[in-house]
Amino acid sequence: MEKTIAKQLLSIKAVFLRPEEPFTWASGIKSPIYCDNRLILSAPSARVVVEQAIADKVKEKFPEAEMLMGTSTAGIAHAAIAASILGMPMGYVRGEAKTHGRNNKIEGRMEPGTKVVVIEDLISTGGSAIEVVNSLREAGAEVLGIVSIFTYGMKKGLDRLAEANVVNYSLSNLDALVEVAAEDGYIAPEWKDRIIAFRNNPSDESWIK
Repeated sequence: MEKTIAKQLLSIKAVFLRPEEPFTWASGIKSPIYCDNRLILSAPSARVVVEQAIADKVKEKFPEAEMLMGTSTAGIAHAAIAASILGMPMGYVRGEAKTHGRNNKIEGRMEPGTKVVVIEDLISTGGSAIEVVNSLREAGAEVLGIVSIFTYGMKKGLDRLAEANVVNYSLSNLDALVEVAAEDGYIAPEWKDRIIAFRNNPSDESWIK
């Protein structure tokens, strides 16, 4: 499944691998990869595969789940589609509470004690997903874990999730992606180790040389 999802992401250009001409992140770090899983929504063939995989992962890993909660904004549509497949209620967590109306931060009817799975598109350092988990916990939810589409597998993200006592299951990951990318000609095979070196130490730019 990890390679199947990786193939889908590469084929619709939701993930770009550009080691010879690195992207620059907002932090200033140079990266050989750029991921935009929102593009899945406008690619029906990939969308069917990914959303079914999310639903299957929820059933497999969290059979007791009662509700899906999307992260704002990237996880909302994925949570909605997967919840529709599963016949479950869903909602989402805003980045900031509304400043009008009922000042909601959590949208959707969620009673205290509800067993919730968070749906996220991408896990990098884990910060935004953990903020969502904390908001849900503060509102009384029992957060079972996260299902995400893709993870870089960065140590900072893994450590943060562990510290927050949050389990994440991703459909695919950087290791599977670079394998598929090399096999299918998206990158030269010799770039596999360099891209993984970036993931293991993002602030070290020696992988570029």
